[in-house]
Amino acid sequence: MTVVAPRLTVERRLLREHALVIACDEVGRGALAGPVAVGAVAVDATAARRRVPEGLRDSKLVTEHRRPDVAARAAAWVGASAVGWSSAAEIDEVGIMRALGLAALRAIADLRSGGVLVEDAIVILDGNHDYITPAGGEGLHVQPIVKADRDCASASAASVIAKVARDTLMVSLHEEAPAYQWARNKGYASAEHRAAIRAQGLSAHHRASWAIADAPTLF
Repeated sequence: MTVVAPRLTVERRLLREHALVIACDEVGRGALAGPVAVGAVAVDATAARRRVPEGLRDSKLVTEHRRPDVAARAAAWVGASAVGWSSAAEIDEVGIMRALGLAALRAIADLRSGGVLVEDAIVILDGNHDYITPAGGEGLHVQPIVKADRDCASASAASVIAKVARDTLMVSLHEEAPAYQWARNKGYASAEHRAAIRAQGLSAHHRASWAIADAPTLF
């Protein structure tokens, strides 16, 4: 199966009407443990004229050993990037959709603190649902785009940057609780992960409000 590389067609069209495109994509939404992460990247007309980094794809289409290199090249290409987080405890408290919105707003706030004029941007969001505006992003112009992480190079960049950041965190948490094998499953519902939950119970990093015992095996 041939994987088509993401392009900048959408970004270039949007940049005719907006000074900046900010692309957001989430990682970890379906995991049983660990935070959810939302990557955000800023692309202006200069970046949109550059060649898309070699190998850039939606993070799910990049092999694990190649992701750090692709993420580093993506971050250099866009010039400004950030990752926002929402912890398992916050997910339990406010629900996954609001947690995604809060994580996205934290990433966008980091871009702002780095000098990005986010008020001049249109925010493209992978998926068909705007979870940013209800979480407090009413002043932002948000446009959900289905399969943006596959088709839009900026969203692919946000995806792979967030994926590498979250995977790195889950590997570090593995040392704290090795029984769950987070270095391998990154907090998702692998068979070994669920077996460890049955044997050990839940850790502080598990999403305790979820029906974890009934979660489907993803690996």
